[in-house]
Amino acid sequence: MACFRFLLLVLLLTSAVSATAAKVDTLAIASAAMKKTYRAAVVLPASYAKNKKARYPVLYLLHGAFGHFADWLKNPADKQLVHRLADQHNLIVVLPEGETFSFYLDSPISPASQFETYLTKEVLPKIDQTYRTVPEGRARVIAGLSMGGHGALYLTARHPDLYAAAGSMSGALDLMSFNRRLSPTEAAQRAELWAPILGAETANPERFATNSVINLVDQLQRTGRPLILDCGVDDGLLDINREVHRRLLYNRTPHEYTERPGAHTWEYWQAALPGQVLFLAAVLKGNGVLVE
Repeated sequence: MACFRFLLLVLLLTSAVSATAAKVDTLAIASAAMKKTYRAAVVLPASYAKNKKARYPVLYLLHGAFGHFADWLKNPADKQLVHRLADQHNLIVVLPEGETFSFYLDSPISPASQFETYLTKEVLPKIDQTYRTVPEGRARVIAGLSMGGHGALYLTARHPDLYAAAGSMSGALDLMSFNRRLSPTEAAQRAELWAPILGAETANPERFATNSVINLVDQLQRTGRPLILDCGVDDGLLDINREVHRRLLYNRTPHEYTERPGAHTWEYWQAALPGQVLFLAAVLKGNGVLVE
């Protein structure tokens, strides 16, 4: 009998948790630009199902290189991290596909890699049509890790009307190789990955320079959008992040910048994400779009 009561208690607790936990949808989003359909994960806070009249702000959370849309759900040790943050801040969190090495830009040479167009003209409208969002730039924020950190700042610089704030964790903010400490093997691998996206760096240095966030700090300053950047002190991208921070200071762009112990790892990004979301949610609250 005692065992039965214990099992009943476990079932009741499990039901209570599942009833109040965020829900994850997997949404197919077609790309006319790339003639392909990609999937996105959409994390809906528990309150979304209960509050049928409320409209919600959206966090677009981007994955890194060599990854895919579900990375933020599968790779952290804490598998409920994004769910919990969606519930805590009453946010819809969208995890779109960025492929393994798109850097969320439109390739000038490959019709198959048009991820700036995909995210801004295909993903955003699909999310606004499918869910009860506040379909305005003041109610959208964007963040990401590594390649996704680059994507978040890049898209905000180029489309400030679409996002109210942006965050970068361990951002790969310079596409050029000369600021990287690369072995010959690493340099050859990068060259192979970039070839179908931007071509050869030695032949097309302007493509790499003009698409690098490190060279878009004046555009970021003009947007007036709040920014948050962080990087681990043992991360190979630390020098680049410090340089972006220095340039943002020089052109007097308000932003929050943090260095903490850690490297280019999921352990670091799991620890970084709650602070990033807290910052971004504060912007949304200031814009009057958070659901109370």
